[in-house]
Amino acid sequence: MISKATIDIVFETARVEEVIGDFVQLKRAGSNFKGLSPFSDERSPSFMVSPAKGIWKDFSSGKGGNAVAFLMEHSHFTYPEAIRFLAKKYNIEIEETEQTDEEKINTDVRESMYLVSEFAKDYFHNTLLHSEEGKAIGLSYFKERGFTSETIKKFALGYSPEVWDAFTKEALGKGYKLEFLESTGLTIPKDDRPFDRFKGRVMFPIQSMSGRILGFGGRILGNDKKAAKYLNSPESDIYHKSKVLYGIFQAKQSIAKQNNCYLVEGYTDVIQFNQAGIENVVASSGTALTPDQIRLINRLTKNITVLFDGDAAGLRASIRGIDLILEEGMNVKVCAFPDGEDPDSFAKKTPYEELVKYLDENSKDFIQFKASLLMKDAKNDPIKKADLIRDMVVSISKIPDRIQREIYIQECSRIMDISEQVLVSTLAQLVQKDVADIGKKQKQEQKDKAFDVVKNNAPIQVEKIDILYGLERKIIEILLLYGNKTEEFEDVLLKTNSDGEIENVIEKKQYKVFQRIYLSLQEDEVELANPLFKDIFNNLINYYLQTENFSIEHYLMHLQPEFAQEVTDILMEDERVALHNWEGQSIFPKTKNDSISQYVSETILTLRWYLVDRIIEEIKNSISSEPDSDNIEHLSMAMDYYKLINSFSKKLGRVMSRYN
Repeated sequence: MISKATIDIVFETARVEEVIGDFVQLKRAGSNFKGLSPFSDERSPSFMVSPAKGIWKDFSSGKGGNAVAFLMEHSHFTYPEAIRFLAKKYNIEIEETEQTDEEKINTDVRESMYLVSEFAKDYFHNTLLHSEEGKAIGLSYFKERGFTSETIKKFALGYSPEVWDAFTKEALGKGYKLEFLESTGLTIPKDDRPFDRFKGRVMFPIQSMSGRILGFGGRILGNDKKAAKYLNSPESDIYHKSKVLYGIFQAKQSIAKQNNCYLVEGYTDVIQFNQAGIENVVASSGTALTPDQIRLINRLTKNITVLFDGDAAGLRASIRGIDLILEEGMNVKVCAFPDGEDPDSFAKKTPYEELVKYLDENSKDFIQFKASLLMKDAKNDPIKKADLIRDMVVSISKIPDRIQREIYIQECSRIMDISEQVLVSTLAQLVQKDVADIGKKQKQEQKDKAFDVVKNNAPIQVEKIDILYGLERKIIEILLLYGNKTEEFEDVLLKTNSDGEIENVIEKKQYKVFQRIYLSLQEDEVELANPLFKDIFNNLINYYLQTENFSIEHYLMHLQPEFAQEVTDILMEDERVALHNWEGQSIFPKTKNDSISQYVSETILTLRWYLVDRIIEEIKNSISSEPDSDNIEHLSMAMDYYKLINSFSKKLGRVMSRYN
């Protein structure tokens, strides 16, 4: 178990914007930061981070919380793993009791798979560096590729011995269960003698954006023609090849800082570039580029530069991924290396300054690159040239932004020496076809829905606004945001004047906001009706009474998990304003800080009004059609309550209409 003192230090040290900034490209929005949701596919930012409050909110998925909650949601960490991750990030020494091997494998299935994968990474790495076979075969290979000791350590490169079950025996001996060795694909089951999948290969651990080991790539070094040169972990609960980019863990900070991501094909391309000093590079691991991989980059930058080998066949095969990148609304550049060169070989022999210069000078806009590449085939053949132009317009049609599409049409017209009007017309046909296809799909969905309505013959339910829920939620919001502030409030006191008459006298007094709310509800003997709000209310009041200097960050550190989601939702509700950039449009929404005491008083009065209105409704329902003394008494009570509502109306300065 991690000590409470360590957890407190981690929470006090970790800055939510720094933690999330490693995974999401954030841009400042006033005192906050905003970015694209890492939990859903979107193009307009709905993800908000508040450094002042130490929390985040994803308005598209409804998720939210502090830095630890983000790591648990985004990277599927357990609570202790998130604490350890942050402790490592901020160089905080962890005080904890050592877990036994048995405790490690008694976690849930996914966690057990992660633990097995982490053990495998360490085993392969240690075998590479310390075993005679590992040094003679694996380490020699990496040294021949030009990788330094620092690079080998940075990417945790390893070696799996040329023995059928060397790794499996070691893992089982350490207490790891065979079922998890098999579910991760590290061990292949065979009757009563399971064997190692990666026997006799150099190993490349594949990490998630947060650094967790998802799987492995293994390269064979022998001359066995029957064996695949590269072998990857099979698909599993933790490894999905189409959703992973090799090197993303090492590259994420550089990608966000440089606002550009270089995309290559292989493991060694990434490693060699990294060693050369260019760290913002990832690989699709030899697979065709997928939308999920593109979205992974999209969290960090809108700019991708695709690096291709010099051979023409590879260029044509890889260039097809460009349309996918364009569809995601990203900016694409393309850079090809000289014939016979690939990113690995070119970076290995090129000094850093020359490599940077080459990339800058040879990275072309996708349309220029596509034109120069395909024009070689078209030459003077008008039919091939027409096909080329049509192919370029198809790519342009994939771009979501209309202004960008028009600019690219102009550029295509200039490069291909063809009328812009013809290109616009062709583009319009393509876009209209896409729209028509979408329209047909939507119409069919609407028909299906209409059919379901007729089939079910179900009455349409009109959602009723829960007034009491909204008022009680507003009270929790006030306590969270302003509870410890001291404000001046008006008290109405009954006093006898010089003529002996009783009159209302207004006195102004200083109260803490939480005290004012607590006393007001106590005075009316009101408890919050919503069970969750009631618990949070009591928790907050007790916390204020016990803590002299209240801070949201400190409160959230000690908040029960069942309260945390609702509290985060309430705290971040106001941040929607920043997402819409109203100030940039010269629209300045009024904030509650303008008059906290007035806001508090109006909320309490409105709650009283609602509760009194409900009492009146109950009295009306209790009055029978037959006249009797009880009816008269009930009517008298109702009139008294109406007078009370009128007094609320005067204080609020607005006419009170019926709630019910």
